[in-house]
Amino acid sequence: PARHTGMANRMDGQEAMGEAPSADAIEAHARGVIARLPAAFRAHLGDIVLAVEEYADDETLAAMGIEHPLDLTGLYHGRPLGEKSSLDSGMLPDRIFLYRQAILAEWCETGVRLDDLVAHVTIHEIGHHFGLSDDDMHALEDAVTD
Repeated sequence: PARHTGMANRMDGQEAMGEAPSADAIEAHARGVIARLPAAFRAHLGDIVLAVEEYADDETLAAMGIEHPLDLTGLYHGRPLGEKSSLDSGMLPDRIFLYRQAILAEWCETGVRLDDLVAHVTIHEIGHHFGLSDDDMHALEDAVTD
């Protein structure tokens, strides 16, 4: 069901011209999704870094056992909160990657609204940060979209 409206409004001009949304537009929508998370979740995101890249790099794909870059729409790179300790200081911040070309390919293949898809991928990766189950991730997604 179509529940997000923010990205569709921002994308109207690009869609009318037949252009795919830019990495900046996808990132802006993902940041809006994060801003709508319940305060209890936002408070524990800390210094997590959000990045939108065109594709996952070959090293990432190999590590994930994925052959085609369009098969990976997003990735959480870090340690879930429940596994962190004070000994983790000095490590790189946790990162969430959204892969623009894979998201656009899934959007074209499924017909799902792009803003819904970006929200889903963003929340799924945030869910990994919290060590959430798929059911918990769906509940969090519902909380953001209501």
